[in-house]
Amino acid sequence: MSAFRVPRRIRFSDCDPAGIVFYPQYFVMFNGVLEDWVDGPLGIGFADLVSRRRIGLPTVRLEADFRAISRFGDDVVMSLEVERLGGRSLTLALRCESGAGELRMAMRQVVVTTSLETHQAVDVPADLRAAVQSLAG
Repeated sequence: MSAFRVPRRIRFSDCDPAGIVFYPQYFVMFNGVLEDWVDGPLGIGFADLVSRRRIGLPTVRLEADFRAISRFGDDVVMSLEVERLGGRSLTLALRCESGAGELRMAMRQVVVTTSLETHQAVDVPADLRAAVQSLAG
């Protein structure tokens, strides 16, 4: 599967007083990329998934590598790629790179599909599974 890419400018609100990205802000930015991916190429609608269908995608595992700093005003590219589609989970590879391709931050994230009524894991919905598989070719 090719990676889903989103260009983004590092904002003042992403940064600490030194003018570099405060590391937890990467997790906020990548959550936005996940929502954009569900809304865009998957065509599912993140708000619909959560609000109407009551399906959540909470993170159950997260590994992060910080390679280089990103500064206020930098233009970066955030990317998401599915490494594994399981019965009740997705393993995602996420990256933040400079416009020139320098790796700033990479993470691996496992999200589980859950019922927001019971907060228990549920099977990946059929339409979500089909959309992910269709992008894999």
